[in-house]
Amino acid sequence: MDKRKVIEAYQRGFITIKECAQILGIDSLEVMGMVSAPQGMDRPRSIPRQSLNG
Repeated sequence: MDKRKVIEAYQRGFITIKECAQILGIDSLEVMGMVSAPQGMDRPRSIPRQSLNG
């Protein structure tokens, strides 16, 4: 199963952190680190808008 889908299921509340860790085969603390870590290039990043007045 795709790790991103498992993490997304956890974030949406479909599974618990413990279930997520079991599916991924890692420790719950590692899952928490993955979830709180910045996303890679998978998703587009928003670019902050700058004022034209400087």
